Amino acid sequence: MRKKLTIATRGSKLALWQANHISSLLRGRYQGLAVELLIIKTKGDKILDAPLAKVGGKGLFVKEIEDALIDGRADLAVHSMKDVPAERAPGLTLGVVPEREEVHDMLLTREHASLAGLPPGAKVGTSSLRRKAQLLIKRRDLDICDLRGNLDTRVGKLMSGEYDAIVVAGAGLNRLGLSAPHAIPLAPPEFLPAAGQGALGVEYREDDADVADMLAFLDHPDSRDQVMAERGFLTGLEGGCQVPIAAWAKLTDADSLVLTGLVADVTAERIFRMERSGARADAFEIGRELAEEILAAGGKAVLDELYGDSV
Repeated sequence: MRKKLTIATRGSKLALWQANHISSLLRGRYQGLAVELLIIKTKGDKILDAPLAKVGGKGLFVKEIEDALIDGRADLAVHSMKDVPAERAPGLTLGVVPEREEVHDMLLTREHASLAGLPPGAKVGTSSLRRKAQLLIKRRDLDICDLRGNLDTRVGKLMSGEYDAIVVAGAGLNRLGLSAPHAIPLAPPEFLPAAGQGALGVEYREDDADVADMLAFLDHPDSRDQVMAERGFLTGLEGGCQVPIAAWAKLTDADSLVLTGLVADVTAERIFRMERSGARADAFEIGRELAEEILAAGGKAVLDELYGDSV
């Protein structure tokens, strides 16, 4: 067994919480194990003056971290699964999915107790085209503006009055203990999350059997099957986290799940939402098959336009 492990992570408060959470679980399991953090600034962290959808690329928050795994500077990496693109770096595996946190988004406001209660033209901040499209489905009269920065920074911008409301992931709020005077869940099946939202993914080199064995106890089968179905959908669409793609898998019994997927354009004028169910053992393939259905129904044209605009 290794006596020391190095975890590659982004340097935001949320990323550090996630890395330290995995570090604590590892040290609790293996007495005497030393765990160090290797903090890495990714492309998505460096470019703060442009909307993510316009930056281009599908690995804005993971590529530099994966480079550290490949060249041996780190033994494992801890990611927010919703930030991990469908395309994987050769030689690496997302081999562990710990128990998932809340999957839903949260609408935070200072004064208004519901999405319907926001006044016409209210300024709502989000960096996610997925969130923007689904907000527009409900409220076309809102002024949806780009919002960048770490989670604590975004909440701070709301509280300082720069926005009337913001939309962020509930899991991140829980992990950092953040909130606002009004926190309204935007939950499935009405409002769909990003693929893998609320879940962590632990990535390491495929040929590192020692690390794989040490991490195995962290894997949560229910969470893994849900996330694999959602990532199958993302893979089938060749998607990243910067386009209006949503996916939500729900376990229906011990052996089955149902997956809901959505693709929309940024104006929410073209929306493709479908469901597919099947055996948990086939979770990833269920996702891929649902993606094929949505692409054939018109989703391909929407995604082609979006990827063309981001180049």
